[in-house]
Amino acid sequence: MTSQSKSSAHTPASKIAIVTGAGTGVGRAAALALLEDGYSVTLAGRRADVLEETKEMAGEAGVRALVQATDVTDPAQVAAMFKATVDAFGRVDVIFNNAGANAPGILLEDLAVEDWKRVVDVNLSGVFYCIQEAFRVMKAQTPMGGRIINNGSISAHAPRPDSIPYTATKHAVTGLTKTAALDGRKYDIAVSQIDIGNAVSPMTARMADGVKQADGTKKVEPRMPAENVGEAVVFMANLPMETTVQFMTIQATKMAWIGRG
Repeated sequence: MTSQSKSSAHTPASKIAIVTGAGTGVGRAAALALLEDGYSVTLAGRRADVLEETKEMAGEAGVRALVQATDVTDPAQVAAMFKATVDAFGRVDVIFNNAGANAPGILLEDLAVEDWKRVVDVNLSGVFYCIQEAFRVMKAQTPMGGRIINNGSISAHAPRPDSIPYTATKHAVTGLTKTAALDGRKYDIAVSQIDIGNAVSPMTARMADGVKQADGTKKVEPRMPAENVGEAVVFMANLPMETTVQFMTIQATKMAWIGRG
C-alpha cells in the first residue's frame, strides 16, 4: 500500500479491484463476490443509481466499495476512474473489464451503422482504454504489476445468427487479451479472459422466451446463476502472480455452443 491519500469514507483492504459494468448481471455478481472475499472494489458503470444498489447489496462489505459513474467509451472518464481508485485505496491489483453492449438481433444488411459503432465503442474501444490505463497505473505502482481479466463471451468462439457487431467485438477482445498478456509480462501484469455463456442477466433475459438458433428455429436456452461467474472471477483474481488462467470458459451446461445446437 502506498502512502497516497485515501478517502476516509472507505476502508482500504490488501486487495484492490475495479469492476466495470458493476451495476447489473455478471458485473454485479463479480463485484459482490470480490467484496465478500475481502477486496476493496471500485464499482464502475454509466448509472450511479444501479451501482449504489450493488453497494447496498454488499451489506457490511459495502464500506469497501467506491461508486464511480464511468462511461468506458470516454478515455478521460476511464482515467478519472483509475485515479479515484488509487486516491481511495492506494493501488489497483485487479480490473475486471466487464462492461458490454449489444445490438438488435436483425439481419446483417439491415444493421444501422450507429448500432455497429456503439457496440464497437463499448466492447472493443472501452476495453482497450481500460487496459491501457491499467498498464499505466500498474507499472508505476509499488509493488509493480497486477491482473486484468477481460469478459470475452461464448461469442468470442462462435456466433449466433444476426449478431455481427457483438461477435466481431468479442473476437477482438481475444486479440486484446493475447497482445496485452504478452506486452504485460515486463510489468508483471497478467492478462486473462473469461468466456461466459448464458449467465442470468438483463442481457440474457430473452433466452427464457426463446432465441433464434443457427437453423432458424427459436428455442428456450438454459441459463446459469451469475453468482457462479463471480466465483470464477475471484478464483482467477486470487491466483499467485506467477500463475494465470489464460482463458476460462464457464457456461450453462446444456446451452447451445458446440455446434451451436
